[in-house]
Amino acid sequence: MTVETINPWTGAVEYRYEYFSDDEVEHRLAAAVYAYPAWSVLSFAERANYIRRTAVLLREHRERLAGIITAEMGKLRREALAEIEKSAGACEFYAGQAETYMQDKHIATEASRSFVAYEPIGCVFAVMPWNFPIWQVFRFLAPGLMAGNVALLKHATNVPRCADAIAEILRLSGVPEGVFDVLHIDNQCAASVIADPRVHAITLTGSEHAGKSVAGNAGANLKKCVMELGGSDPFVVLDDADLDKAVPVAIASRFGNCGQTCIAAKRFILTPGIAEEFVARFSTAASALKPGDPNDDATALAPMVRPDAREELQRQVDASIAAGAKLIIGGKKGAGPCEYPATILDAVKPGMAAYSEELFGPVASIIRAADEEDAIRIANDTAFGLGASVWTRDKARGELLARRIQAGAVFVNALVRSDVRLPFGGTKTSGFGRELAEHGIHEFMNIKTVYVD
Repeated sequence: MTVETINPWTGAVEYRYEYFSDDEVEHRLAAAVYAYPAWSVLSFAERANYIRRTAVLLREHRERLAGIITAEMGKLRREALAEIEKSAGACEFYAGQAETYMQDKHIATEASRSFVAYEPIGCVFAVMPWNFPIWQVFRFLAPGLMAGNVALLKHATNVPRCADAIAEILRLSGVPEGVFDVLHIDNQCAASVIADPRVHAITLTGSEHAGKSVAGNAGANLKKCVMELGGSDPFVVLDDADLDKAVPVAIASRFGNCGQTCIAAKRFILTPGIAEEFVARFSTAASALKPGDPNDDATALAPMVRPDAREELQRQVDASIAAGAKLIIGGKKGAGPCEYPATILDAVKPGMAAYSEELFGPVASIIRAADEEDAIRIANDTAFGLGASVWTRDKARGELLARRIQAGAVFVNALVRSDVRLPFGGTKTSGFGRELAEHGIHEFMNIKTVYVD
């Protein structure tokens, strides 16, 4: 089957490629299985040499890689360059830290010696999204390879050249054949790969719908899986918040990557004493975000990824306004094929799409709370639970409130983001399992008990 990818800014066909045949899929799966024994027994230092070289090559090829990202999914070029740097940093971090994370843990028991050993699990199959097409891959790949696993990647269909570029970088770094490879396949073929007994674990970043499908298939085949799914992150602003700090972070969190981020702030929950001033400042700053060519450094807002994604966002905006939400700015499609302006909806209430659904684009929902207690209730009044932030000058108060918000990560007076030093993942319909840090590397380990009498 021939697949076409479309440049989100120009609307032109960017690339055409063919899905792999069954024979090609079998060849690459067999190569991964063949590569695993030798790769898994390398020392940490030997694996680290490859992964550090990968970091060097990512930086050397950053301009070319950023160009591919921007052409395929529309990201601002400066954001694409930052994504490459973050991926390189992850490689360096795990090259230096994986051995520490995987050291035996000795436990005192009646035995003469008992301990927990951390061993690689085998072949990990990854189903990855388009919105961070390099970083999302290295988020699982750098710790996974350093742990001694091998990996196969099914990337989103609209970023095939990003997938191939990652494979090329690893080949140039000297990583042996089969340790990492790409499968250009459809969902039906992906289901067969998940079911294959030579695949030992699955990791997915994507929508709730995709997560249910992949996790269901993994469960039916008794495969370990990690699911990082959607989010509708609350951005709780209390009366004593420092708006000089909160508003710029609110702009970055809602409109970065054109709002197409799982951990973007989406619901801005305001207490009465701060609400009017926050909305005024936030609206003024958002109005200055002009859409344009993502390759132009002057552009503030990238295009959305696809016309159908823009249509879905417009449906959600229109439905919310029809239900009583107040349009402050934006709200109508731009002239470009995927262009959508920064949009703010005020007076958002339960029952509206902007209240209960994930808005995967540059639209902010303003929800007014009666008081602090009501703000926390609203923050938790969602099916999602990925990230959240709380804004208050009282850090101790912020920490107490952070403990009450149902999310995988809560940041007090800071932008919600992933960090290689901290575990990342969600709760409720935002998924399960963790990536990054010690918790993430252990997800795809055989945690083995050894007991010596």
